[in-house]
Amino acid sequence: MSLPNYTAWNYRIWHYTYLTICGLVFFFLIAPLFIILPLSFNAEQYIHFSAGMLALDPDAFSLRWYEDMIYGTKNPWGLAAKNSIIIAFFATIGSTILGTVAALGLSSRYMPYKAAFMALLISPMIVPLIISGTAIFFFMAKVGLAATHTGIILAHIILGTPFVVITVTATLTGFDHSVTRAAASLGSNPVNTFMKITLPLILPGVISGALFAFVTSFDEVVVVLFLAGLENTTIPIQMWVGLREQLSPTIMAVATCLIIMSTLILVSAELLRRRSERLRGINR
Repeated sequence: MSLPNYTAWNYRIWHYTYLTICGLVFFFLIAPLFIILPLSFNAEQYIHFSAGMLALDPDAFSLRWYEDMIYGTKNPWGLAAKNSIIIAFFATIGSTILGTVAALGLSSRYMPYKAAFMALLISPMIVPLIISGTAIFFFMAKVGLAATHTGIILAHIILGTPFVVITVTATLTGFDHSVTRAAASLGSNPVNTFMKITLPLILPGVISGALFAFVTSFDEVVVVLFLAGLENTTIPIQMWVGLREQLSPTIMAVATCLIIMSTLILVSAELLRRRSERLRGINR
């Protein structure tokens, strides 16, 4: 966005300096991605830029590590991917339901101690994961859910719920409650009002929160380190083990897929956020 012609020179200097700093920070954050992407297509079994890759020789590039990720027996990526998808799917459902219900309660004017409940709900985002992981492990071990899919799913529901609460609460900001009161005055019960009026209006926020909860569960490694057994290995845990014991370019292929998935999810969340803003503007 260009500055007006009457902008003073000192503001112009600060404006372009600010843009330069933001550009450098952005480059610093995404520069490692430009290292991972080409290395995932390396034809050799070592993680380095070979002479052929630097010379852009087609023979130096290969999809062998993507094939190993899908079909290979040396590294159990298939089981890890299956566990990650199952755990993230059910954790997302649980987080979405709990977070949406909590956000609806917090948006009510008759809800007492809103600040205290909000602080309690978002505390998993604030407390260090190592502390949360330790506490969750001792609790799950006491109830017999350690090293089980159920235990990991419940732990990820705890970690993902704050994201749903925040996004749905933001969507409910400025929500016109007169439409729900009108529905009630016309004889609609609370469940019917929620399903046909409230939910369609807050759906972009709910989906955005669900996407963030899914990414949180899919990428989470600290809590899973405490809870996972041999049959509960997820993709982040498999990457962790691979980096410690067997450094393979397959990890680069998996990382590339995770980067693409995260990018698509973030773009989807941004599109949903803009749609939610347009809906709020129409309702006003």
